[in-house]
Amino acid sequence: MMTLLENRNGAAGPEPAPAKRSLAGMTKPELMAALAAAGVPEAQSKMRAGQLWNWIYARGARDLLELTNIAKSLRADLDALYTLARPEIAAEQVSEDGTRKWLLRLERQAPGERAPEIETVYIPEPDRGTLCISSQVGCTLTCSFCHTGTQRLVRNLTPAEIIGQILVARDRIGDWPGAAAPASRHGIPDAERKITNIVLMGMGEPLYNFDNVKAAIAVAADPDALAFSKRRVTLSTSGVVPMIGRAGAEMSVMLAISLHAVRDELRDELVPINRKYPVAELLNACRNYPGLSNARRITFEYVMLKGINDSIAEARELVRLLAKIPAKINLIPFNPWPGSRYECSDWAQIERFADVVNRAGYASPIRTPRGRDIMAACGQLKSASEKLRASGLGPAGGASAQ
Repeated sequence: MMTLLENRNGAAGPEPAPAKRSLAGMTKPELMAALAAAGVPEAQSKMRAGQLWNWIYARGARDLLELTNIAKSLRADLDALYTLARPEIAAEQVSEDGTRKWLLRLERQAPGERAPEIETVYIPEPDRGTLCISSQVGCTLTCSFCHTGTQRLVRNLTPAEIIGQILVARDRIGDWPGAAAPASRHGIPDAERKITNIVLMGMGEPLYNFDNVKAAIAVAADPDALAFSKRRVTLSTSGVVPMIGRAGAEMSVMLAISLHAVRDELRDELVPINRKYPVAELLNACRNYPGLSNARRITFEYVMLKGINDSIAEARELVRLLAKIPAKINLIPFNPWPGSRYECSDWAQIERFADVVNRAGYASPIRTPRGRDIMAACGQLKSASEKLRASGLGPAGGASAQ
């Protein structure tokens, strides 16, 4: 069963009055600056920032007037200047398998522009709940098998916009302490937390927005904020080799590599950044990834394309290339999108490919496609937004996610 929530206000039009800035998504230095602007004495700003930090990220507060351990006068002063608003939900879809997808509308950064849009997906499973978030509006990469690669880069997301995706998801599925469960609990884990894992695998290349992604991860991993273990935060890159070591040293998150081919000539076509950073350089960066161990393996993502990269010879070469790299190989059945020239490998061939990898000692799960009925599977989200607009159901204008 599919449900849809819509909001159609994305088109450019008369400029609205300046909106109050949201504190939700701010880093601690930003919160302290906001408090200073509200007249809070410097001697109190650290304590007050800590109070706001707890309300926003540990409790999921939505209304500044309800922060009961802050004086009423200060609450009123803050409320006059700021909000705790999240990114606007332009559309929400719920798949028959429980996957949820949100099209989120962001604030305009220049007069007259359309409000940019991104997509965020929540995938519930019996033992976990994974939230796939975006790091850019659009993408600079042109991976030929991915629909998002056909969309130009609009801009980087700010830390608040990256964090805001987590806040929206936790709001919608009731993932705050004491929150009511959503109307349908289909597939939602029974654990205390419904979102257990964060993956930066949505729209954009996270390592091309390094500083903002790093700031957002710091909030997500802060034990006094969203409190996600960094072992449950995975950053996926198409292979920005010079930034991989920095990501490991400065973010300490789990790493996923969008590999998809074992030969440079094929990867040049599928993942064109390979022309700048070929396979050998990429894998050398992986071998030197800070903190790499059997307990902190790198995930190599490999989309299965019929007759393109799915031969047994390529499975054997994949095993050879990854020798001595603690790794998991995630085989992804290709999710078709309108106009794509690729087909998904036959299931029997995917299993034969996986058997070669498994016998070499690598964990090689075949990813079960999720959310296909709402075009929420890997590589499909852009087409989902376009489909909504074409049908007249969705918002006009903006961008959507990978």
